[in-house]
Amino acid sequence: MPNSSRHTPAVFEAAAVLFDNDGVLVDSRATGEAAWATWARERRLDPEAVLAVMHGQRSRDTVAQFIPPEDLEEATAEIDLLEMQAAADTSPIPGAAALIQQIPDASRALVTSASRPLGTARLEAAGVPSFATMVTAEVVTKGKPNPEPYETAARLLALATSDCIVVEDSSNGIRAARAAKVGAVIGIGTPAVGQGCDIVVPDCTHLAWTAARLVASDPICLAHS
Repeated sequence: MPNSSRHTPAVFEAAAVLFDNDGVLVDSRATGEAAWATWARERRLDPEAVLAVMHGQRSRDTVAQFIPPEDLEEATAEIDLLEMQAAADTSPIPGAAALIQQIPDASRALVTSASRPLGTARLEAAGVPSFATMVTAEVVTKGKPNPEPYETAARLLALATSDCIVVEDSSNGIRAARAAKVGAVIGIGTPAVGQGCDIVVPDCTHLAWTAARLVASDPICLAHS
């Protein structure tokens, strides 16, 4: 549990921090939405309807909402290619690289709905350090908002989920973290407000890791505030 108020930092004790990628460590929103809009138009779908549901879940899970099962693999490959082609334009979320450098490999994992190649390409383009432990779209049978991705990350780190903190931005990711019964959920940015986080901060410049503690300062909002 955090020790916090609006005037002092919130301190979360944990053995590890599990990070979402897009919207938390890297800013791929514009390029990702452009890729999905292109895909939707090529498939004669309403881009706005697709963009309304594509954040925070695996591409194949979004595609499955619009495409018949017999076309799922082909259509998923198309959007995955479009997103990979745009990955070079990914930028960092402020403070992300510095924060990751503070946390030992054994105390952090990346838990992303992107494929491993796409997640890696976005980290590299944004200049954010890589992760020894990555849970990506290919290694789970059920993606966010199912708890499996976060449960898998904790297992790979040989930890209980309750010993882990999750840093997320999307509703699907926050729901996944809560379902996995992690120790705390820290939100990044205004999209996380009102989604059930323990605290929401503007970006990673407001987070610091020291001695198995994640310190959060200058919150946008606190739970129950």
